[in-house]
Amino acid sequence: MSSLRPFFPTASLAATAAAALLLLTPASQSRAQAQAAQATQAPAQTANPAPAPGSRSQTTVAVTSPEQRGITSRAIDKVKQVAKSAGDIFSRVPCLPPKGGSKAMGSLPHVAAKLVAGKPVVIVAFGSSSTAGYGASSPDFNYPNRLATQLRRHYPTADITVVNAGVGGEDAPEMMKRLQTQVIDVHPDMVIWQVGTNAVLRNLDPGDTAKLVEDGISRIQAAGGADIVLVDPQYSPAVNQRAESAGKMIKLLGKVAELRKVGIFPRFEVMRDWHENQSIPVESFVISDGLHMNDWGYACFAQLLGDDIIRSVGQIKLGVNVPADVRTYRPM
Repeated sequence: MSSLRPFFPTASLAATAAAALLLLTPASQSRAQAQAAQATQAPAQTANPAPAPGSRSQTTVAVTSPEQRGITSRAIDKVKQVAKSAGDIFSRVPCLPPKGGSKAMGSLPHVAAKLVAGKPVVIVAFGSSSTAGYGASSPDFNYPNRLATQLRRHYPTADITVVNAGVGGEDAPEMMKRLQTQVIDVHPDMVIWQVGTNAVLRNLDPGDTAKLVEDGISRIQAAGGADIVLVDPQYSPAVNQRAESAGKMIKLLGKVAELRKVGIFPRFEVMRDWHENQSIPVESFVISDGLHMNDWGYACFAQLLGDDIIRSVGQIKLGVNVPADVRTYRPM
């Protein structure tokens, strides 16, 4: 994605803003459009100088106040800044899939069939703070919004909604209390359930977490058969300090996914590959708290998730019938 041209405060202001808006997510487009509209269409102050001798009317002169010029500049700068960040996020470090590794990821027949048929698609991102987007510099850069942008870019005519149902600090016990209202009642075509990290940090029994997650999956499946993908804990200093508990959690979530015939995105292994095999410093994808991802981490996570969804749609289009209860192992 190319960078925007330098901005010059001329009559092309609206065109520059419009071009920048194309690079934003729909949510940020609306906000930026409102700001730009307010800035570029702000009521002009008028000055009515005394009429020249013999004239019959006064001349109205539009005057833009310094305050209004400041609003204009800030609105356009914000549009440019967000657009540039979206375009540059992978120019610093490329988002590459793990080499030589494999992951267990079931097919996504429900959401894939909807996209192939051109029907509206609803995806619920369910989880804690790394779903909500803690650590991202802007809501535009949390993983649900990045995923939505990727899918809308790939399927420009599709009606795609990605609901962010992340609440910081929660894990399976708290999530189960809102599973009905924030997941099942939304009637999603796909649920991406990120779970387990806070249980590890709070020294909760991984077995208890796994049982709750299995029960939650059963309820989602009984309500309408949405595709489900579990996301295990992240590879980060805070989690790695509890390596034994984290290892048990990751293993048990994998077993639950296998038992319930759902997909799993191995976030821990993917992030570990970034560091150990791709030689990316941890601070390049984790913020200073040693736990949460930054803009790049969320973006690459979303990119790899989106690639799997797109791949599953491709299977449906090619007539490859992969039953929902058959887990496929393939390189990322």
